[in-house]
Amino acid sequence: MPRPEPRRAAGAPLTALVLQGGGALGAYQAGAYEALATRAHEVGWVAGISIGAINAALIAGNPPARRLERLRAFWEQVSLALPVSASGTVLEPVRGWWDDAMALWGAWRGVPGFFQPRPWWAWWPQPPASLYDTAPLRATLGELVDFDLLNDGPVRLSIGAVDVQSGNFAYFDNRHERIGPEHVLASGALPPGFGAVQIGERWYWDGGLVSNTPLAYVMDELDAEAGTPVTVFQIDLFSARGRLPRTLADAAEREKDIRFSSRTRMVSDLVRDRHQLHQRLRRLAELLPPERRHSAAVQDLLAGLADPTITLVHVIHRRKAYETQTKDYEFSRLSMTEHWQAGLADMAASFALLRRQPAPRPGEFRVLDYRADIAPGGRAAINTPESLEQQP
Repeated sequence: MPRPEPRRAAGAPLTALVLQGGGALGAYQAGAYEALATRAHEVGWVAGISIGAINAALIAGNPPARRLERLRAFWEQVSLALPVSASGTVLEPVRGWWDDAMALWGAWRGVPGFFQPRPWWAWWPQPPASLYDTAPLRATLGELVDFDLLNDGPVRLSIGAVDVQSGNFAYFDNRHERIGPEHVLASGALPPGFGAVQIGERWYWDGGLVSNTPLAYVMDELDAEAGTPVTVFQIDLFSARGRLPRTLADAAEREKDIRFSSRTRMVSDLVRDRHQLHQRLRRLAELLPPERRHSAAVQDLLAGLADPTITLVHVIHRRKAYETQTKDYEFSRLSMTEHWQAGLADMAASFALLRRQPAPRPGEFRVLDYRADIAPGGRAAINTPESLEQQP
């Protein structure tokens, strides 16, 4: 039975967290949440796809005091720790080779608490529909996520998946249905590695096959109640911006980045354009004579033009020089720790950027994007409506 949205006080801010898919890179989102948890209003809505759905479930399915503990427990469990540890500094000359070797190790042996290769007898008399069994992930979710709290608690959770047979995108939302481990597994069931997951009479694959970010869903579902400010932290694991490939390996990684960056900038552009159109129509209505402006027909048209005040803070994992196209399935403990720390640092810088901004105007839509790698002196870059059109 659908559960009504908890009522917020009039004008009370909403903080939403939007988590892109990206496999092993998802530790970046966990680090970003650590920075966010100590600085922002309580997160009221978490939306995710694939590994983003797993992180989202760990957040929504635990009380605030335990979320970081459970996120860290998950990422330590699914990261590969070798008997001989090595630091990033020692491995720097051969880091790309090391990471590729660790990715192949995980692909061959599986990742503890996440997935395991199907046994040889599963390939006879015909091959299975997927390479790995995700039963370990189901057990991990059962251990680390309180699904009663996830469904009955104050945090809204939305996760995306794709109907295998119809090809249609679907969102599972705890405001409309009860979410179980199978919904989270479905959102991360990327073929051919992972098999489709049955929910009711339908079978689902990873939502990243259609769109790797739930940003459009969140924007469409936002409460348009006037005077309610919304801050959306979009944590992306693939950057649309990148260098021209010089080798086949570069091309494979660049293709993956473009494919899974999933039009995040396009979605934000569309939302911005919609806000601007609504503002123009409201200004146009003010030019009508009072008797026409207050008519039932005009008021009915204006009723659908109320937009919330939205600040979209875009936090993006930036490629390291040694990373290759295996980065999303390279689960080494070293890389996990580095991704976590990078997310922590980038979110802290993004939040500092947000704090420096003036209060948004009612109904305004703005995007903030910390780009230490391109801004002069490592300073934050701000995407204004004009500059957004120039960004990927």
